Amino acid sequence: MEAFNSDKAPEPVGLYPHSRRVGNLLFLSGVGPRERGQTKIPGVELGDNGNILSYDIEAQCHSVFKNVRLILEAAGAKWEDLVDVTVFLTNMKADFKTYNRIYAEYFKDAQPCRTTVEINSLPTPIAIELKCVAKVE
Repeated sequence: MEAFNSDKAPEPVGLYPHSRRVGNLLFLSGVGPRERGQTKIPGVELGDNGNILSYDIEAQCHSVFKNVRLILEAAGAKWEDLVDVTVFLTNMKADFKTYNRIYAEYFKDAQPCRTTVEINSLPTPIAIELKCVAKVE
């Protein structure tokens, strides 16, 4: 097993690599919209207590997809190598339509399997996180 970390993707919020290769599969750890070296999350406004006051799901989607691409490239894979994507949304009712539209733009040609799940919260104040598997040669 070989672990990979991108020097361009956001730093992990725990003790784990950005991705790990096992055989010809590359497993990505959960990827959110944060940006490397930044404390402000794209599209998120936080209150003094750290609670989310507002967020822009469109900005977060674009940032998440950018981060997935950066992690894939650091491990020698590309966008078209994705075979499975699990998407976690914190507000399916409010965000699914926008997320689904943006997802279709990014995955128009490469269409991995996909599962979308609503969850109560994520480890940081974000509204979307992706868990991906890609094939590598």
